[in-house]
Amino acid sequence: MLPIVVINNYGQFNHLILRALRDLEIEAKMVSNSTAPEELLDMARGIILGGGPDIGKSGNSGKYLHLGLPVLGICLGLHVIALTNGGEVRKGEMGGYGSVSVEITQHNDLLLEYPPIISVWASHADEVRKMPEQGIRLAKSEICENEALVIQDKSIYGIQWHPEVSHTENGNLIFENFNRITIESL
Repeated sequence: MLPIVVINNYGQFNHLILRALRDLEIEAKMVSNSTAPEELLDMARGIILGGGPDIGKSGNSGKYLHLGLPVLGICLGLHVIALTNGGEVRKGEMGGYGSVSVEITQHNDLLLEYPPIISVWASHADEVRKMPEQGIRLAKSEICENEALVIQDKSIYGIQWHPEVSHTENGNLIFENFNRITIESL
């Protein structure tokens, strides 16, 4: 079975994403965001768009959304998903760095088995201010109106918080659920 590929968008936590997957015994590898999209078709069963410092440094990340593979965007990865699908990303009124209480507004296959409220770790200044046309909001918080989304009729998911850090309540469940999604899509 092909691995899940983590796209390195040069964020501070990208290597923790890879480590979390490997600790869960989910086969994974990391590649640069300059990797040609067609190369991913031969090496991935799913893609995680990692975080990063700036949307201008997200390389080919937006192009990876058109490969037909399941995608999970984390932080900057969520922003790439929103912008590529017609949403808007702007500096948040509050931004977030630290613990945030997130309300899950709609459970789906990515958020399966989570309680209605979870404590997560945030590290961002920008946020999705306008949902993409086909986007469905899955979660919100007091500091960020769109904490998670799914693109309707596609296996494309995005979350604002960082499930890969120990401060996020049951963050590994995101990776386990995404792993299941990628296997079911085969």
